[in-house]
Amino acid sequence: MAVKKVAAFCLSRSTWSLAELASVFFLLQVSIFALPPLVQCTTDPSDVQALQVLYTSLNSPSQLTSWKSNGGDPCGESWKGVTCEESAVVSIQISGLGLSGTLGYLLSNLMSLRTFDLSDNNIHDTIPYQLPPNLTSLNLAKNNLSGNLPYSISTMVSLTYLNMSHNVLAQSIGDVFLNLSHLTTVDLSFNNFSGDLPNSFSSLSNLSSLYVQNNQLTGSLNVLTGLPLTSLNVAKNHFSGWIPQELSSIPNFIYDGNSFDNGPAPPPPPYTAPPSSRSRNKPNHSGSGTHAPPDSDSQSSKGLSVGAKIGIALGSVFLLVIALVALVFCIRNPKRKNVDPLAPPGSQSAGTNDFVAEMQDQRAKNTAAITDLKPPPPAEKLVVDRLYGGSGSVKRMKSPITATSYTVASLQTATNSFSQEFLIGEGSLGRVYKAEFPNGKIMAIKKIDNAALSLQEEDNFLEAVSNMSHLRHPNIVSLVGYCAEHGQRLLVYEFIGNGSLHDILHFSDDGGKALSWNARVRVALGTARALEYLHEVCLPSVVHRNFKSANILLDEELNPHLSDCGLAALTPNTERQVSTQIVGSFGYSAPEFALSGIYTVKSDVYSFGVVMLELLTGRKPLDSSRVRAEQSLVRWATPQLHDIDALAKMVDPALNGMYPAKSLSRFADIIALCVQPEPEFRPPMSEVVQALVRLVQRASVVKRRPSDDSGFAYKTPEHDPIDISF
Repeated sequence: MAVKKVAAFCLSRSTWSLAELASVFFLLQVSIFALPPLVQCTTDPSDVQALQVLYTSLNSPSQLTSWKSNGGDPCGESWKGVTCEESAVVSIQISGLGLSGTLGYLLSNLMSLRTFDLSDNNIHDTIPYQLPPNLTSLNLAKNNLSGNLPYSISTMVSLTYLNMSHNVLAQSIGDVFLNLSHLTTVDLSFNNFSGDLPNSFSSLSNLSSLYVQNNQLTGSLNVLTGLPLTSLNVAKNHFSGWIPQELSSIPNFIYDGNSFDNGPAPPPPPYTAPPSSRSRNKPNHSGSGTHAPPDSDSQSSKGLSVGAKIGIALGSVFLLVIALVALVFCIRNPKRKNVDPLAPPGSQSAGTNDFVAEMQDQRAKNTAAITDLKPPPPAEKLVVDRLYGGSGSVKRMKSPITATSYTVASLQTATNSFSQEFLIGEGSLGRVYKAEFPNGKIMAIKKIDNAALSLQEEDNFLEAVSNMSHLRHPNIVSLVGYCAEHGQRLLVYEFIGNGSLHDILHFSDDGGKALSWNARVRVALGTARALEYLHEVCLPSVVHRNFKSANILLDEELNPHLSDCGLAALTPNTERQVSTQIVGSFGYSAPEFALSGIYTVKSDVYSFGVVMLELLTGRKPLDSSRVRAEQSLVRWATPQLHDIDALAKMVDPALNGMYPAKSLSRFADIIALCVQPEPEFRPPMSEVVQALVRLVQRASVVKRRPSDDSGFAYKTPEHDPIDISF
């Protein structure tokens, strides 16, 4: 209205003075700036979805003003603590608000996020496996977070600040710092971390501040030498050995409350005695436990030189005596233990080498079921869970079982003595029952058939339980408890109540249960993330060996949960015939398994490709009711995956043509990579995950029709406007 008045006034005048023109120009400026903004910021849909999930996971707190669980525009509506650049969310800072709940599962959608600060709240559960990948600052301090550092931190190459202090994080810190050369500050203090400092700390070439005090860490500090540290606090741990001299120059170094040897580390050989008690108790910095360089005046350089010479002389004489004794012993005892007395001369060293080779070969066989066909990791990683006894025998180290121990009686009560009415499934290892406990909780009980484990000892079962109890991922069915009593072996899992993917695809008569294209892609992505975690995060890698649609359980929101993870460790591997019967289902098994009985992570990738084919076509992997040429899904479908016309005819009729054509094509491209006959040409699961993530992200920018709630599903158009490329 104001602009119209100014315009009318301008038209009514024929001549203008300079002052009048200046006044009119000023009025126009005021009128224009008084107008409401004509363009509103629209936040990236992926960012909106991630914030909505985060808000819901935090129990929709009132402290987060303007936030919404559905709809909304974080950038345009100025959601509390959210900073944007154009349509991208670049910062979330909501610390000290008393927030509770968890962090959700979609943080990886925040591709532009650089600062993420939720410190000083009451957030619990584990840190999500997938975090925003391009962060420069991550602060989750002063919460109640448990578990361990997620492996995805290793991919956050732009990270400069990491603070996870004052939580209840446990286990080893994890070797996730190899590529994080930009990190300047790491604070992991006041947790329950144990084990040695990770070797990848040595790669932190810009690290100036490191705080790991008040944990349960062990080992030495040698990995920290050479870092440009100005502040280092390792107090109140269980570190031992010598303090490296290189750390003595750190201005702020606190190390009290450990088990270090007396004083700083000795210089390189020739060996010198540790500093006197007087000098090593003399601090040069204020405060207890602050490390100082040794007192240079405590001993003269001349005295040290004489002592070193005497030590060398005495050591040389001692070594000479030992060598002479050994020579006499060898002459009088030509035969040695563990050497065949009938072996030809000169074969003893070969026998020793054969023994070493045999041990290495045996270790390789023991880990064949859980490692990929790739160059082996260093020897210390292969035997990370083993300890060699004095006799040379290999003893397994026991890791703690985090699952609850149940009695047989309690499980019998919860399943009405494992009655038929509670039976919900049956697999190669035994039957699965629904269990209803007195506190109202519902669980799934896998009652393992003793015949399936006839070759196993109870210790092996408990070790497998221990390993399975440490698997933590939102797309993996959690092991809650176990029972090893009176010869019974049972596993207690969380209950996923919406059935398996196999049943919904192949046996569902309920039209309401039909999976939309959007839901099928989400199922593929979720199970791909589960396999990526097993293959590339767990150390050593965990091969599923029985990946199929029947082992993918769906919750009420159709989120996938992979079951039977880690159960492969319970199957006997001594005979191929037994293994072939138990491991893998016909139709899902990779060609190399059928030929040789060898099963690796690449075999899991093949099985995943078969499940993707099920999602695409709605067909079973093997179906004898079809004509012979179509009975094997892989053989029938693979030649047609790159033929657009043939692909359209392969799609599950239950979709009624409701899918984006280019999304379908990209989906088929991923399948073709996964089901290649040669294992070495199949992609790792991390690449599959990224391909599916890109597919979902590209599809999510499609404008929805008013009547379309799925976000994906619509009739295939002649001219598809979506470019879902990756």
